[in-house]
Amino acid sequence: MAVVAKVRSTLGLGGWKVHGDGRSIPPGEVVAPDERLSWPRTIGIGMQHVVAMFGATFLVPLITDFSPQTTLFFSAVGTLAFLVITGNRVPSYLGSSFAFIAPILAATASGGKQVAVGGILATGLTLAAVGVLVHLVGTRWIEVTMPPVVTGTIVALIGLNLASAAWGKSEDSGFRSAPVTALVTLGSIVLCTVLFRGILGRLSILVGVVVGYVFAMLRGEVDFDALRDAPLIGLPEFVTPRVDGSTLGLFLPVVLVLIAENIGHLKSVTAMTGRDLDPVTGRALLADGVATSLAGLGGGSGTTTYAENIGVMAATRVYSTAAYWVAGFTALLLSMSPTFGAAIATVPQGVIGGAATLLYGMIGLLGARIWIQNKVDFSNPVNLTPAAIALIVGIADYTWVVGDLTFSGIALGTASAIGVYHLMRLVARWRGTSLEPASPASAPAGDEVAAH
Repeated sequence: MAVVAKVRSTLGLGGWKVHGDGRSIPPGEVVAPDERLSWPRTIGIGMQHVVAMFGATFLVPLITDFSPQTTLFFSAVGTLAFLVITGNRVPSYLGSSFAFIAPILAATASGGKQVAVGGILATGLTLAAVGVLVHLVGTRWIEVTMPPVVTGTIVALIGLNLASAAWGKSEDSGFRSAPVTALVTLGSIVLCTVLFRGILGRLSILVGVVVGYVFAMLRGEVDFDALRDAPLIGLPEFVTPRVDGSTLGLFLPVVLVLIAENIGHLKSVTAMTGRDLDPVTGRALLADGVATSLAGLGGGSGTTTYAENIGVMAATRVYSTAAYWVAGFTALLLSMSPTFGAAIATVPQGVIGGAATLLYGMIGLLGARIWIQNKVDFSNPVNLTPAAIALIVGIADYTWVVGDLTFSGIALGTASAIGVYHLMRLVARWRGTSLEPASPASAPAGDEVAAH
């Protein structure tokens, strides 16, 4: 028992203090990560976190043809692993990252689903290694490598690279597969965002997908055949990864986005709780790396911290990690039902295309948000030139084949942003030209660097 208690204490799992009377939160106060409300209220908030992540988490497997049930399983396992690795100090749900969509689609087209899963595994292992390095030496090297002009450009080109996928690569995919249904879905999301405040407004994507789904049902566009054959209880369908060096260039730029997202998440929670989370930055990156690696071992989508759940915490003022343990176990329980996974998989392409039209554009504009909030000066050619080059390379999806290796828009755009920026900065310093100081870690608190 003494050994168990010592392990619990080391991991930060010693329990939660009850905040106040456990029933209400006085004005101006928040429930800190190491506190909780009464268990019935904590369980209710935890389940609310599951609802909040539904719309975005399931869109990734639906778009990439991954199993929603498997994705949910690894999302739940990854969330629980994140809480353990961060010592129960960082409240976060790990859902599917949109940054993986373009690499997965490209890798699946060229080498199949196993190659795509192998790319997710490689991304997770790389991010975990970065987490260990940050834990040992700090984040300064990240700040130097990825100033706001570079980070914003990478996030923007990842979203805008997907523009053609939102419309649809073929007649039976994306927006053009069912334009009327897609318009109803997109319009519902827009109206929900404008008409409702609080948690309902934050769940606009989920609400829009539900409305679009019902509309598609009325039009006979939903196929329930797979749902009829799915058992109520059963393990997810796992996929064995196969690492292909020719596709790794598609995935490695995603590491930079995941780093930025995790740092943004920590800064958001720090600002809202007053708890300094900088010392656990390395742990958070390691934890997300481990979660993404686990997904890559079995066929789940790569994970990231979720802005939707930040919204739930802001609305409820409850930042308790206890709620996330509830969310993790609730998601894990749901992932054990093939019927539930099959029901999610019945969402038609028209609905997905409508939601993706907004989501991909949001990712692109979140890159611009990074520029604005960090006051990036585009009158300075050292900032303007690399961003301009990288955006066109990414949006047009430039491709460069070297032997068996193929580098496409996102990889080439990322390399352009980093390489051209640092080359011009070096030359400008040599010539004595003054430059704008840049540091991504100085981004205002509350800035989630990417949509996911």
